[in-house]
Amino acid sequence: MASCRSGCCCGSGPINEDNARFLLLALFIIIYLLCGAAVFSALEQPKEREAKERWTQRFERFSQRYNLSERDLKNFLRSYEEANVAGIRVDTVRPRWDFTGAFYFVGTVVSTIGFGMTTPATNGGKVFLMFYGLLGCAATILFFNLFLERVITVIALVLKSCHERRHNKAVLPPNSQRVSGANRGGGGAKGQDLAGWKPSVYCVMLILGVAAILVSCCASLMYSAAEGWGYLDSLYFCFVAFSTIGFGDMVSSQRVAYEGHATAAYRLGNFFFILTGVCCIYSLFNVISIVIKQVLNWLLRRLEAPCRCCFPRKGHHPHRRPRRNVVAPGHLRARRDPSIETDALNESETDTGRRMSGEMISMRDFLAANKVNLAIMQKQLSEMAIGHPRQSSSSSRQNGFSGGVGALGIMNNRLAETSVDR
Repeated sequence: MASCRSGCCCGSGPINEDNARFLLLALFIIIYLLCGAAVFSALEQPKEREAKERWTQRFERFSQRYNLSERDLKNFLRSYEEANVAGIRVDTVRPRWDFTGAFYFVGTVVSTIGFGMTTPATNGGKVFLMFYGLLGCAATILFFNLFLERVITVIALVLKSCHERRHNKAVLPPNSQRVSGANRGGGGAKGQDLAGWKPSVYCVMLILGVAAILVSCCASLMYSAAEGWGYLDSLYFCFVAFSTIGFGDMVSSQRVAYEGHATAAYRLGNFFFILTGVCCIYSLFNVISIVIKQVLNWLLRRLEAPCRCCFPRKGHHPHRRPRRNVVAPGHLRARRDPSIETDALNESETDTGRRMSGEMISMRDFLAANKVNLAIMQKQLSEMAIGHPRQSSSSSRQNGFSGGVGALGIMNNRLAETSVDR
C-alpha cells in the first residue's frame, strides 16, 4: 500500500469520491474559463482597438474644432458619465424612478438579472436594496424551484403516458399475427414493465431545451419589431436576460412610447416573456447540471483503471462507501453494478422492475421532497458539523440523485419514479 501511495498521482492516499468529483469539476471550470477567455479575447479585442482608435480621432477633432482643451472636455464627459449612472441619457427614455420604472427595477433585482441601467443613487435606496433583495431573491428562487418541480412533474407524466400508450399497443410478431394478452405474459408482466420504467434525463433536457428555444424565438420576434433590434441581437438579449446574466448593454421596454405598438401591451408581453424565459432556462440549467454530473462520474470511472490507489475498488478499503452516481455503458448496467444515477445499487434494478430507460430518475421523492427539503438540509448540516457521516437509508438508495441542497438538491431528490402504482 505504501508503494502504491508513493507512486500515486496525488500522493496522499485514497480520495473520497465526492471530493474527487468536486476537484474534477473545479478543474473543468478553470479550463472552461481559460478557453472562453481566449476565444472572447480573439473575437472582441480587435473590435475594441478599432473603437478606441476611432474615439481618439473624434476626441481630437472635436477639441480642435471648438477650441476646447482636452482637460475641460474630459471633465465634461465625466460629468455626463455621472448623469448616465443616475439615468440620464442622450436619447429620450422613460423616467427611471416613477412607479412603472421602479417596478421594472425591482423585477430585475428579485430575478437576479440586474441589467444595471438603473441603480439606487441615495444612501437610503442602497440600504433598502440590501434588505429588499435578500428576501426578494430568496422568494423568487423558491418560486423558480417550485416551477421546476411542476414542470418536471408534467414532463414525467407526459413521458409516462406516451410510454404506456406504446406499451399497450399490440405487438406484431414476425408472422404478422397479433400476440394475445396471454402470449405477452399477462397483466402482471405488463405492470412489472411499467413499474420499472423511468423517464430519461436526456428526454427531459431535450423537452426543456425545445421549450426555452421556442420562448426565446417568440420573444425575439416581439423585440425585433418593438425595439428595432436585429433578430440575432434579440436572441442575444433573450439569452442574457433569461439566464439572469444581465449585462445591461441591451435593455427592453425603456422608451416612453412605442410607435405602432400598444405600449402597455408590449410591456406586459415583455414581463411575461422574461418571467417564462427565466423559468425555462433555470430549469434547463439544472437538468444540464445533472448531465454534467453524470459525465464527471463517467470520468471518475475511467480514472479508476490507471489510479487504483486513488479510487480503490469496492472491498479494498474498509471505510469505502458504495460508489455514487456511476455512469456505466449499457452492457455494464445489465450486471449488478451501481446504477448510473444511484448512490448505491438501485433496489428496483435488482428485481423484475429493472429500469428501462437506462438513465434516470424518480417522481415520488420529487413530489415529496419540497416539503422536507429544509429539514433534510438542516439534518445534513448538523451531521456535518458534528462529524457524523450520513447514513444512507432505503429511500435515499432508491433516489436517483440523492444529496445536495437548493436547486440541485431539488433536481437530485425529486425526479422520482413514475410507476403505475404511484
